Amino acid sequence: MAQLIIGACYGDAPSSRSAEFKKYDHWVHDLHIGGLIVVNRVQNGMVRYAEPHAMAVFLNRMQKMAKVPLIVAGDFERGSSMRVAGGTPFPYSMAFAAARDPEATHFEGLVTAREARALGVHWILAPVADVNNNPENPVINIRSYGENPNEVAEHVTAYIEGAHSDPKTRVLVSAKHFPGHGDTNINSHLGMARLEASKERMEAVELKPFRAAIAHGADSVMTAHMSVPAIEPEEIPATVSPKVLTGLLRGELEFKGIIVTDALDMAGVTAKFHGGEASVRALEAGADVLLMPPNPEQAIRAVVAAIESGRLTRRRVEESVLRVLAAKIHVGLTPGKKLVDLEAISDVLDPPEADERAQQVADRAVTLVRNEGNVVPLANPDSSCLVVLVERRQSQYGQRIIDEVRKRAPQMRVAVLDASLPGAALADAAGDTARCHAIAVTTFVTASDTRNTVALGGDLGPFLEKLTAGPAPVVLVSLGSPYLLASFPKAAAYLATFSVASTSEIAAVKALFGEIPITGHLPVTIPGFARYGDGIQTPAKTH
Repeated sequence: MAQLIIGACYGDAPSSRSAEFKKYDHWVHDLHIGGLIVVNRVQNGMVRYAEPHAMAVFLNRMQKMAKVPLIVAGDFERGSSMRVAGGTPFPYSMAFAAARDPEATHFEGLVTAREARALGVHWILAPVADVNNNPENPVINIRSYGENPNEVAEHVTAYIEGAHSDPKTRVLVSAKHFPGHGDTNINSHLGMARLEASKERMEAVELKPFRAAIAHGADSVMTAHMSVPAIEPEEIPATVSPKVLTGLLRGELEFKGIIVTDALDMAGVTAKFHGGEASVRALEAGADVLLMPPNPEQAIRAVVAAIESGRLTRRRVEESVLRVLAAKIHVGLTPGKKLVDLEAISDVLDPPEADERAQQVADRAVTLVRNEGNVVPLANPDSSCLVVLVERRQSQYGQRIIDEVRKRAPQMRVAVLDASLPGAALADAAGDTARCHAIAVTTFVTASDTRNTVALGGDLGPFLEKLTAGPAPVVLVSLGSPYLLASFPKAAAYLATFSVASTSEIAAVKALFGEIPITGHLPVTIPGFARYGDGIQTPAKTH
């Protein structure tokens, strides 16, 4: 049954003498786990992306060690660049909906499949099928295609069809997070979320994209660590609910593919079930694959004990093992075809045409929600100011914006402020903004594994509120949650990119300087300020 276990790795190449390598050796050689998932290291708040060749070397070593070929997964929601340095920098899913471009979503699925297979990844844990209709959702947000279930379904199916379109690069895809994580306000990494919706509402909203995904060949569905009282009266996560997984997903939605849990090291499940209990309960509920149990060996022991005691039947576990083995055969994983061609990686990653298409999506996604006094595009960039607000002093966000601005307006005053600074220090660092012709303020608030909010951190909120009340007009540029405008009603203009990718930073600057027409439409409602579909259409400047 160890074939049902997927363990986490970081995609680097540790020494065979290191404790880390010996851990993987034990998992693969001794325990015979079914696969690995590549995740990112986070050090001092900074994400470290895997170097593609080092990652492939590591995966090859693991495959050579494996008696049964390993299936390798990756959360490539916005392409391989979400986890690996050098992949095509696609923007977040909500940007594709703002650009109203399902064809681009299809293209993203195709490119992601090709890049994934070049790296040794066979299972793409995407697309996100959640309908984000809760502005307070701290874990989905711009990972979703928006609040319209029909639009979400359209993009979900486009992604799946794109990922499956090249027979030379077969991959598995996974619609997530079942039965729909969009209308929740708790981060399931930190606690168990709850979906307060009737079965009728779920049929009309949450379940629509999943039905579409299943109809269009989704290979797997990932569960959500949230309670669903309309389906399961017991206060337990959907991940361990037979009523949700077997009754609803297998029964009513007639899904025949792989059911994979969300990561079993998340507090949404560990807060209630310790040790290997979550793994046993997930299999009892109908799950096939146990993703990232905190201790794979403990999970295996717990499942074996459950079989021996009669709590789990051998037949039930064998059904899941057969699904996993069939999936491995489907993607061409055989003992003779399980290694990555290291020389081919650079030829596949980040092709120029994909880069260009990713930038086009980011450009077309930029949405102008408010523009008092026609402050956008900036009339006098050199006499305007740029204020970059980031959560941490060391941040990967904002640098591309600063570089692009300085190319265009070398005299523009730039201040980078982070949430660790107290209010007085923020004001001092920003300087005398009253002399700015206009102030462009960029923010990067998005879903995070470690936060239960999508608000600005520290004193950044009060600082920005005071800035918008000053004499200089403020252009608030949200490169993350589009809902941020509701907290700053005095901003003169409001631009949303729905993404913090580098392509979106470039697009934001191009929009501010009038280099591109602004044509995006809101894929969500901003309560009290803007409706779904709104977007002020602005032509590019004529030179």
